[in-house]
Amino acid sequence: MDSGRDGDGVAALLAEAKLAAAFDDPQERARLRKAAGLSLEQVARAVGVGRQTVANWESGAMPSPQARGRYLRLLEGLAQIHPPGGAAGSAPTPATGPPAPEAVPADAGPRTGAAPEPPGHATGTGAAVPPPGQAPHTESPAARAARAGHARHRARRRTTSADQVRSELRETLHAAVEQELQRAGGDADAATTALVKRAIPDVMTFFARTRAGARYEYTAYPALPGILRKPSRTDPDLIWEGRPSWRHPAYRRHPDGDLQVTALDVNAAYLSAMKAWLPIGKLTHSSEGVHDRKRSGVHLITPPAWPHSELPSPLGDREEGGPLWVTDATLRLLLRLSGPKHRLIDPPVIHESWTSAATETFLDGLRRLLAAARADALAAGDDVTAAYVKAMYAKFVSTLGESSHNREMMRPDWMHLIRSQAFANLWSRAHKAHQAGLTVVSALGTDELHVAGDWRQVWSEGRDLAQMKVKTDRDGRPVTYTVTRNA
Repeated sequence: MDSGRDGDGVAALLAEAKLAAAFDDPQERARLRKAAGLSLEQVARAVGVGRQTVANWESGAMPSPQARGRYLRLLEGLAQIHPPGGAAGSAPTPATGPPAPEAVPADAGPRTGAAPEPPGHATGTGAAVPPPGQAPHTESPAARAARAGHARHRARRRTTSADQVRSELRETLHAAVEQELQRAGGDADAATTALVKRAIPDVMTFFARTRAGARYEYTAYPALPGILRKPSRTDPDLIWEGRPSWRHPAYRRHPDGDLQVTALDVNAAYLSAMKAWLPIGKLTHSSEGVHDRKRSGVHLITPPAWPHSELPSPLGDREEGGPLWVTDATLRLLLRLSGPKHRLIDPPVIHESWTSAATETFLDGLRRLLAAARADALAAGDDVTAAYVKAMYAKFVSTLGESSHNREMMRPDWMHLIRSQAFANLWSRAHKAHQAGLTVVSALGTDELHVAGDWRQVWSEGRDLAQMKVKTDRDGRPVTYTVTRNA
């Protein structure tokens, strides 16, 4: 056994543990970066992660083991240049002896905004300063560690509730609207244009804030299987989202048709679809051919035949037969329709999968924030804020993949999953209408459903997420028409 090598390994682990304890306050991490005049991008490049990951660390998330050592060493160096309340270039003085290489003493936790302490109390280094006339007292290592832990506990930012975070972010959102309205001199159109342009960085900031202190850490650039990579800038990857462009084969438009059709809009389809099962780690391969409900990703399946002409296929307008790659949202829909409740199709055959442990609530904080802001704007007749919020959730989804407009996040698996969840939600609405006795005439994209019959018996009319509204043309007129059954 190489005892020297083992000893070096233990020393390295202890050194990293001391550094982690010293910089466990996310506010101190942000202070050191800002004191050095470094941007999130600069730190991200140095550490080897994405900008959003660094922002998450400064909002309370714990650094992942792969990047923790580099990040902590950077913070250690910055702390020596910019100590809390100290002169630049000085480092905190340890209580006893010099620290080991790449380590800080256990009692050197970061402190922000600390006032001078009276004699007889602990200093920032953890050593007790005796009153005048008394002999110095040397604390034991355990006592110093306890004192340092107490100091870190007092300095640590108190965690706010999810409701408090959403309230703060809604104020930030409203402040952005006011700022752009002032810059535009009250011109609503100009302010809306400016807000739409800044929608992506703003929504990413909101995303990071709603993830602060969350259970799962977000990874910006996980390793992805080849099926999720575009073969070229113009070619898509291999994932089939199932987007429908379906019209009932038995009916055609006719000016004297016997069925009156109303075109309905699904409100904020992408916003609702953010409640989807998303993988939270690196996708791993499996050829077991089974579906684990606690995991999510993409699957190679052979889908069953769709024999129901009165409803669109859950796979949309795919004409080719044979296996195809689908998202977990599409697979869950197919499995549900093949289950004992519906028995509409045979079960799909799963050949292989790329999945990770998953959660349905990963984007819940962001989704709830934007949904509440949207509802407030609609209730107040605030078209500027409503357009701003719509741009944020729409652009968030559309730029999750390989987009030059959002360098902070590259999750094409998430993009496909949210989009296909929106398509699955539209299919479920079509099925609900059909079960209620309506004739489903058309289903288009993520948010357009044409039905004949009294649709208000199925949904209330309005702009809430659970409601439906009548689609209008460019002149604001309701989109209605008549159809007749083919001879």
